[in-house]
Amino acid sequence: MTMLLILIPAALFLGLIGLAAFFWAMRSGQFDDLDGAAYRILYDDDEHPPRARQKEGPT
Repeated sequence: MTMLLILIPAALFLGLIGLAAFFWAMRSGQFDDLDGAAYRILYDDDEHPPRARQKEGPT
């Protein structure tokens, strides 16, 4: 029974920390553009891809 006197406040404290972190992330704009990061990987930033190096060997 005495263990509940420690565990309940600890659980509430950790829950409040998680809730505060969630609200901080919302206020800092972490959830503004959820689809942008998923589509950003599909676009190529380089204008020209680097050429593959040709192997130099005996002809």
